[in-house]
Amino acid sequence: MRIASLFAAGIAAAAAAPGSGPAADSHAIAEVRLLAGGRGRLPGVRWRLTDVGSPEVAAALTGSDVLVWVAARTDLQAQAHGRPTDRRAALLRTGRALVVSAAALGVGHVVVVTSAEVFGALPDNPVPLPDDAPLSAVVDEGAVGDLLAVEAFVEESRVNHHNVRFTVLRPAVLVGEGVDTALTRYFEAPRLLAVRGARPTWQFCHLDDLASAVRRVVTLKAGPSMPVATVGCQGHLDLGQVEQLTAMRRIEVGETTATATAAQLYRVGVLRNPASELAYVMHPWAVGSSTLRAYGWQPAYDNETCLGVLLEAIADRHARPGHRFDRPDRRDAALGAASAGVALVATAALLRRARRH
Repeated sequence: MRIASLFAAGIAAAAAAPGSGPAADSHAIAEVRLLAGGRGRLPGVRWRLTDVGSPEVAAALTGSDVLVWVAARTDLQAQAHGRPTDRRAALLRTGRALVVSAAALGVGHVVVVTSAEVFGALPDNPVPLPDDAPLSAVVDEGAVGDLLAVEAFVEESRVNHHNVRFTVLRPAVLVGEGVDTALTRYFEAPRLLAVRGARPTWQFCHLDDLASAVRRVVTLKAGPSMPVATVGCQGHLDLGQVEQLTAMRRIEVGETTATATAAQLYRVGVLRNPASELAYVMHPWAVGSSTLRAYGWQPAYDNETCLGVLLEAIADRHARPGHRFDRPDRRDAALGAASAGVALVATAALLRRARRH
């Protein structure tokens, strides 16, 4: 079996490593190719320099049995460039080029990584959400809207390409080397944002566990297909546990205040994510990963450890809380972690409270 992986260095490295478990490794992995714009060094991985917007994609996929496409963005800075409509169009162009090439070349299995955020964060969500829960996220200009568009494209591709088997993996909040998202930046604010009456659930997924999930999916023994699966740590953390583990104090605001502040900051261009994404720190959206667990997959990391990995990464990136010095195009320091709506809403609420007193 030969695997081609797009934008997934960690997944490519894990796929190249020996697997284990009774349900896996019915097909030996002979080669892992990482399709990338630049060459790096990973044990057991062959780098293929590829422009995904050109016919080079087909050449890079020739001879592959499985394609892994990580559609979820883990670099918030890169996501901010350009208009939202252009960003989404580019993402879908990449998907079409990959899927059409895979179908034409006989690549039998395409694995697409999105996010559990596509389920939406709702007050009445069951905990945990089943793998086949409806996709109830808000369709707007944000990153979650992009992933909903990707999911719709995959469903369309299932109909149009009967010779290809598709699997969609939906991980919880990703943490690990190089991961920088609006949800990880929640912890860069001077206080934890708490919305009155909300009951958030914090569940993480380490990149290594996502990689092992991908390996399990692509090496399953012959049997029923796996159209979708969720990936996350066992259980979840509530806000009280997060406070205790981070030693951060919370600032509590009303839902109307938080949403209105985020919406206003997004309209004036300070925030890069719509106010609708504030729901992910207000309401539950933890997943159970029951499909993968039925095939013997288990996460190596728990939520507490993942939160520690995240806090360590933040400490490495900052000279003091709320101020980034690793970004060449940083804005005025007063904006702090302005890229994350939740962080800035918490900061803004804190400043308003200070002025009142």
